[in-house]
Amino acid sequence: MNKQSPKSKSRKESARTEEVPAESSVARVETEEKKSLIKEKTPEEKQKEHREGIIKTIVASILGIIAGFLAYSLYGTGEGKVWYAILMIVIALTYFIQKLLYPQIKIDVKEFKYKDWIYVEFIVLDFFLVTWTLLLN
Repeated sequence: MNKQSPKSKSRKESARTEEVPAESSVARVETEEKKSLIKEKTPEEKQKEHREGIIKTIVASILGIIAGFLAYSLYGTGEGKVWYAILMIVIALTYFIQKLLYPQIKIDVKEFKYKDWIYVEFIVLDFFLVTWTLLLN
């Protein structure tokens, strides 16, 4: 076995302690850069985004409920129909309706990202399927 003398231990420990502050200063610089890149939102901007989020959710839920009633009146129980075709039709129609409707209620569609469209279409599908199921019972 290789035993270290007390002198060699202290040298290694001092070398380790010297490395840590250098790394933490680099990390500190990176976090400061990231903080400067992230734009702080004012309370008015936060409130506007919150209000728009509520409006998006309400519009999507109403479209889903309307789609559920239409599916029940047009297809009834949906027997003999391809169920995924009905879902794709609902997704396509509500997507284009929302794309036309949101600018009229002063929500900027150009700011929508992929996840925003997924979110509103998920809400539409949820309400569509729940409404249609409740009407079938």
